[in-house]
Amino acid sequence: MKAIKKMREIRTPKLWEALVPIFAMMIIIIVGILKYELEPHIPIVLASIIAAIMAYRVGHSWSSILGGMLESIHRALEALIIVMIVGMLIGTWVSAGTVPAMVYYGLGIISPKWFLPTGAILCAIVSLSTGSSWTSSGTVGIALMSIAVGLGINPALAAGMVISGAYFGDKLSPLSDSTNVAAATAGAPLYEHVGSMMRTTIPSFAIALVIYSIIGITVGGGDYDPERVELIRMTILDNFNINLWLLIPPLFVIFAAIKKVPSIPSLLSAAGLGGLFGIIFQGRNIGEVLMNFHYGFEADTGVSVVDRLLNRGGVDSMMWTISLIIFALAFGGILERGGFTNVILSRLVNRVKTVGGLVTLTVTTGILSNFILTDQYLSIIVPGRMYVGAFDKLNLDRKFLSRTLEDGGTMWSPLCPWNGCGAYQAATLGVATFSYLPFAFMNLINPIVAIVFAYLGISVFYKKEQNPEVVNS
Repeated sequence: MKAIKKMREIRTPKLWEALVPIFAMMIIIIVGILKYELEPHIPIVLASIIAAIMAYRVGHSWSSILGGMLESIHRALEALIIVMIVGMLIGTWVSAGTVPAMVYYGLGIISPKWFLPTGAILCAIVSLSTGSSWTSSGTVGIALMSIAVGLGINPALAAGMVISGAYFGDKLSPLSDSTNVAAATAGAPLYEHVGSMMRTTIPSFAIALVIYSIIGITVGGGDYDPERVELIRMTILDNFNINLWLLIPPLFVIFAAIKKVPSIPSLLSAAGLGGLFGIIFQGRNIGEVLMNFHYGFEADTGVSVVDRLLNRGGVDSMMWTISLIIFALAFGGILERGGFTNVILSRLVNRVKTVGGLVTLTVTTGILSNFILTDQYLSIIVPGRMYVGAFDKLNLDRKFLSRTLEDGGTMWSPLCPWNGCGAYQAATLGVATFSYLPFAFMNLINPIVAIVFAYLGISVFYKKEQNPEVVNS
């Protein structure tokens, strides 16, 4: 009689077992990047191996570990496809003259001193209309980055401005995926969730706009060179047929989003529209358009600054980003499947007794989850699942929980280099994540405002049926 192989019993990880893969990732990434100048890909792979070993130690089979990895990656498949399509879109929009047209007109009408607040508001309007920070940065964002170079503005500062505006609109838009995820996770009605978020998001954006205005007035135009601006504009005219018709593709994207056309077909259509406009207005042939889809556009204007602005796009340009996202999601999937995050977070929530402390913990967890679980949605869902009982215990309304989840998880998602959002924004805007992080004022200020308001008892929402006195500090 054959012996029946005993199935391994899965147990709850001990605290030290849960911390091993997290500290391993931190150490390997820091050493790999600082000492050996590695890209983050391989350090994350090594950290994933350690996480898998720890998951096996607590009883998970390889099939269970693999399932966790694949489940995490599967959640992001649509986003990965969108990243590739945005690469195609940028390539064809440059080739068609759409991006050069936005740069040409932008350099003609935007003042260097008011570029930062103006750009932030433009990005906010687009993301609020479309519900997508990615669409905002991938359309007006890339044009604003090129305009910034022409105006002599630090690219990292410009990228931080784009991120601030894009995530303000994304956060408040009922069309946004993250907004709907946060509301659903907390069990809050969508529009009550949006109304609650306005209490912390609008003051944060107002402060960011003031800072951008001060920077613009004092130093924003310090490197402004009218001759360089005119050289860029004339070079664009010499190499492209510029007209207002070329602004139709970005307007089409905004219109499609307002009409709730799904992202993939709308962005593909916009990329195709760029290819068609390239044939009509720039005299490209079909072979050139197809090459632009894959490899992007290669400018050879004879003016180096213009060539740097226009050598962009293509599916190939996004492969670095996509591979990083996949590796990072695999790591996050192992942590979630192994139960490591639950062990750590459950220890923390038991120590919290006040509203201010609970908000601080929730916001901080959302921020750390972006770095550890490497996924924006997980940075909303995991704290939401873990802390919902604590919010109920303090008689706090669910819309207060949903707002707090976004104040941390959503706002910091573009500030982690190996998070899908951070990797996408860095690839699209052409600036390293840690370079633009200090200038993404909206994203940095919002969590602070949320915590301060909680301790001061400002805009704290309690359930209507009860109003117990709760100490807020």
